Amino acid sequence: MRTCNIDKNTSNCNCTYEPCPRKGICCDCLRYHQNMDEMPACFFPDYIEKTYDRSIEKFIEYYSRKK
Repeated sequence: MRTCNIDKNTSNCNCTYEPCPRKGICCDCLRYHQNMDEMPACFFPDYIEKTYDRSIEKFIEYYSRKK
C-alpha cells in the first residue's frame, strides 16, 4: 500500500485556505470537494483559486476558454 507524501504534496499545493486540515492529503481533499460539488484548488490557476470559486462551472469555463 502506498503512503501519502504530505510534505511533497503540501509543497505543490496552491490552496490559500490556510486552516484547511486536508492540505497535503490529496485523497481527503478530492473526496471533500467532490462531496461539495467542487474541484480542489490544484485544478485552478492561482488567480482563480484565490477567489475561492471552486465550482465545476468555473472549472469548465476556464478550461473551455483555454483552447
